[in-house]
Amino acid sequence: MFKPHVTVATVVQAEGLFLVVEERVRGRTTWNQPAGHLEADETLLQAAVRELSEETGIDAVPQAFLRLHQWIAPDNTPFLRFLFALDLPKALETYPQDRDIDRCWWLPPQVIITSKKLRSPLVAESLQIYQSGERYPLEILSAFQWPFSESAQPADA
Repeated sequence: MFKPHVTVATVVQAEGLFLVVEERVRGRTTWNQPAGHLEADETLLQAAVRELSEETGIDAVPQAFLRLHQWIAPDNTPFLRFLFALDLPKALETYPQDRDIDRCWWLPPQVIITSKKLRSPLVAESLQIYQSGERYPLEILSAFQWPFSESAQPADA
């Protein structure tokens, strides 16, 4: 059975700068958007909020959905990456809680897009999608639970 890794990422912008997290992957320093895996019993949006908080110390809710990427990494790992957008009025100080994150940077878009440090090509692609102005309301993503708990069952059930 095909079991892709489900991940979330958030493009965070403030004052024309974009937030990247710096981490070491297989001994190499890389940049990524605040991102991570969906955990059991959380929605995609909850996962995005959690990852943003863990990796940057910023507690905020993304304002829009940007894109779903299906990607096969060079090691043949399949991913489904749900991409969100967050616009902040100013660049906030960061306090990574995740020990895998070395630091965070607020950078101009061209510095990120042209960097050789990107964790994957999706980092630059995500920034370009953000810059295109493409946005979707968060309501297009919904969480549905079955079976209903007894208190949530319809009256005629």
